[in-house]
Amino acid sequence: MSIADLPLLSQIKGRLGWLDERQRVIAQNVANADTPGYVARDINQPTDFAAALNGGGGGLQMTRTSASHIAPSGPQARFTSVKAPDSETTLDGNSVVVEEQMLKMAESRMAYDAAIGFYQKSLSMIRMAARAPGR
Repeated sequence: MSIADLPLLSQIKGRLGWLDERQRVIAQNVANADTPGYVARDINQPTDFAAALNGGGGGLQMTRTSASHIAPSGPQARFTSVKAPDSETTLDGNSVVVEEQMLKMAESRMAYDAAIGFYQKSLSMIRMAARAPGR
């Protein structure tokens, strides 16, 4: 069993993947803040990241843009974005409120930092457990 096979680390990687995809969707919302008729989107948080990693989500997959790139191996995280209009809709039909998107981005950033910290602490505990006694 390798370190990558530990369920805890797999869960953290899944959370980081979800947060990464959410940041991408939020950035897309902000980029379309002035597009008439654009409805803000968000990613639903899966309740089980192991299931999401094993294909329980939607349509996010890695693609190869060149035959010389390494093919992705193993299950890929997949998440779907859903329409999630913000609190206001303008007369042109745009439902993106930049302030609300910035709050979502800050929330995602704090969760990302927490997951990275947890991942680093988990790895340091594994390193400590693997050291010879008395060192």
